[in-house]
Amino acid sequence: LVTTAVSITVADAAIKRDNNNTVCDCTCVYSSTSKNEEERRKRRRRKRISQDTKMETKLETCPKPSVEEIRMWSQSFDKLMRNPAGRNVFREFLRTEYSEENMLFWLACEDLKQEINKSAIEEKARTIYEDYISILSPKEVSLDARVREVINRKMQDPTPHTFEDAQLQIYTLMHRDSYPRFLSSNIYKTLVLGGSRTSSES
Repeated sequence: LVTTAVSITVADAAIKRDNNNTVCDCTCVYSSTSKNEEERRKRRRRKRISQDTKMETKLETCPKPSVEEIRMWSQSFDKLMRNPAGRNVFREFLRTEYSEENMLFWLACEDLKQEINKSAIEEKARTIYEDYISILSPKEVSLDARVREVINRKMQDPTPHTFEDAQLQIYTLMHRDSYPRFLSSNIYKTLVLGGSRTSSES
């Protein structure tokens, strides 16, 4: 017997009968390959739901970015994410890919880290869990089973760092998956072109 920890997505499980033999047709997460399949499944689900769900969280208030700032965003993902205007533009791009919830979750975690009041920490942590971790939420982010288990333990006594592992996982996902497409997108290219034109005219 191979004792491998298996995470089974119950909602996807379907029992089929063929010649009196029972076959389990379900999604099982064993490795990174299965994790990628789970990611695609969740992305399709989010895309379908997000088409009917408007995320009304306002963009960050910040000054208009300079030409230098816009160009710096292509140097590294860290520089993009450290810049409020850069986060806003990247978030607009994520919205076109139906994955805006990744940025919203990251921002919510950053906000939680600044909180010092215990009751406020508990309230914000519960809100983050319900909005982005719960499988019932249309804004659910894609996390692996290990991270979800850590969160469930920490939610018994939440702190400003309860979602730290999950935040890092989503940050890495945005960096590896969305950031390269953002740099080649019309949204970013138009911004660079517009900034260059304005700079040359002045």
